[in-house]
Amino acid sequence: MTKPYLQIQGVEKTFKRGSQETIVLKDIDLTVNKGEFVSIIGHSGCGKSTLLNIVAGLIDATIGGVLLEDREVNSPGPDRAVVFQNHSLLPWLTVYDNVSLAVNKVFSGTKSRAERHAWTLHNLDLVQMTHAKDKRPGEVSGGMKQRVGIARALAMEPKVLLLDEPFGALDALTRAHLQDSVMAIHQKLGNTVMMITHDVDEAVLLSDRIVMMTNGPAARIGEILDVPLARPRKRLELAGNQAYLKCRQRVLEFLYERHRFVEAA
Repeated sequence: MTKPYLQIQGVEKTFKRGSQETIVLKDIDLTVNKGEFVSIIGHSGCGKSTLLNIVAGLIDATIGGVLLEDREVNSPGPDRAVVFQNHSLLPWLTVYDNVSLAVNKVFSGTKSRAERHAWTLHNLDLVQMTHAKDKRPGEVSGGMKQRVGIARALAMEPKVLLLDEPFGALDALTRAHLQDSVMAIHQKLGNTVMMITHDVDEAVLLSDRIVMMTNGPAARIGEILDVPLARPRKRLELAGNQAYLKCRQRVLEFLYERHRFVEAA
């Protein structure tokens, strides 16, 4: 029997403003296996990013908690690297320096200077950004910035890679290229990934399972869908694949039903 890798147990999150309390998440239970790619999808305001931030250790759950390899998550750490929609690179540093900063922070005690340099270049190579290593973020495109953000996260060798709508601000073509890159990296590294998205096609293309959230407040997990598509996956080949279309339809139905429910309320 596979030992649970990442466990979200009975998580509830309440935000307080003055005397008002808003329950954002309620009774969230989810286990993510090692090497699994899980997407969390739902309408705006359903607490997707809040849940990701709890797993990242950036905010605390009001009730319940998160275990990673049986250790409680209660603060940020290099074992959980986050890539946000906004690349959050330091604009005065080069592409290389933005990645090496993370490498030095995590590995200064375990890798030599030469090893850290090689590791930085290796991760830039993974996202095909070695050619731009001496450029600053202002000199490269939005898609390239996100590649550097992904390289920086991967360079920390996290146990879990957390992606918060990482392609949301990009044009359709750049988004497709980056999705393909993330799929290839996941195939190569076998890393554990948890991604927030509101893009149905993206969720089906990339994920092993899709976690569908009910609408907030007090959002819960409404349904978890297995995506039975073999890897590696090729976008164009999946266009007419019945399993792909069935998964896509189920997610759309779930989101549409929830949206109709909100409009009727």
